[in-house]
Amino acid sequence: MPVTNEQDLAAAVKSADCVVAVHRALVGYLRVGLTLSEIDSFVARTLVDLQCTSCFLGYKARGHPPFPSHACLSLNECVVHGTHLMSPAPLVRGDVLSVDIGVCHRGWLGDAAWTYAIGSADDVALSLMRSGRESLRLGVIAMRPGRPLVDFARAVQDHVERDCGYCLVRGLGGHGYGRVLHEPPFIANSVPSYPGEWEDAWKVLEPGMLLAVEPMIALSSTETIVRGKEWPIYTADNSTSVHYEADVLITPAGPRNLTQALFELPDIVGT
Repeated sequence: MPVTNEQDLAAAVKSADCVVAVHRALVGYLRVGLTLSEIDSFVARTLVDLQCTSCFLGYKARGHPPFPSHACLSLNECVVHGTHLMSPAPLVRGDVLSVDIGVCHRGWLGDAAWTYAIGSADDVALSLMRSGRESLRLGVIAMRPGRPLVDFARAVQDHVERDCGYCLVRGLGGHGYGRVLHEPPFIANSVPSYPGEWEDAWKVLEPGMLLAVEPMIALSSTETIVRGKEWPIYTADNSTSVHYEADVLITPAGPRNLTQALFELPDIVGT
């Protein structure tokens, strides 16, 4: 439901600020040699310092055990929902790590992801990351009140697939949020290719909507695979992927990116 109460809006903004604060802390922490478990423990400590809790830890979805981590830590070919149990190996130079932070602060949620190269990055990885950042920026700009959600997907898809030649992962997307992590509408990153593929595509954006939008981009495949009932989702061809997510408030004047400060973060960390 649209949020119009000023007190509630202020609480939503604060939760988004907490997400940004965790990412800023990660920029100073991430480096070669860390394990995913160490990174998740750092996120947990940072959340405590911010008087937040993780809205991912213990999250339940049909067909999966409760989510085991404080953050989603998706490494290289892992698109989303990576966990600290996914690999015991330490990070190496050139790894590409997407970190999705979900917080609960005084009953309101914040949820945003960013992708970091560890120590260094080759030209392909940097190009993929820049494509993800720019597609998110363009998609948010397109989220005008009175316009349909499909405008966001069209802006994202045009940039990623037409301009950059990369692949938007199909079947995954963003969502509404507020006091609950996942609420309608579903927000795909690509324009529907057949009737009924994306029922919310023509839903009109209204002032007061809180939406988490999140392009997920792979180097060379639109398809994904899962392994059993585990949480991580991987590219079908094991190509590198990136994930960028913003919290957006629709206002009468246009979209307000509550996590805009993430765009100030470096692509390469731990140098």
